[in-house]
Amino acid sequence: MNLYFTEEHQWARLSADGQTATIGISQHAQDALGDIVFVELPAIGKRFSKMDVGAIVESVKTAADVFMPLSGEVIKVNEALRADPALANTDPMDDGWFIKIKLDLANTAAEVAKLIPESSYQPL
Repeated sequence: MNLYFTEEHQWARLSADGQTATIGISQHAQDALGDIVFVELPAIGKRFSKMDVGAIVESVKTAADVFMPLSGEVIKVNEALRADPALANTDPMDDGWFIKIKLDLANTAAEVAKLIPESSYQPL
């Protein structure tokens, strides 16, 4: 199992080697936000602790923080999402991902243990 969720409806998909994670918002979060029109993504190299604000989304309804589900360093951001924020509306679990991080391995096991496994995630 490599897909986990937070209570705030962010997700983290761990790589097969457990070294990196891709982070985004869940379908439930996207539904609650409505049409996303702007995404502010962090700089590559920025370090985050779990629950830091890693990104900001603006929708036609509101602006919302995207909290980091895991600690690590940003190694890639979704430039396609920056150019076309609607990707977070149409495919929030795949093409609409936000950030890829190199995990802070000293904290990963304890942090993952506090996330909700995909099989147990019930957003409503």
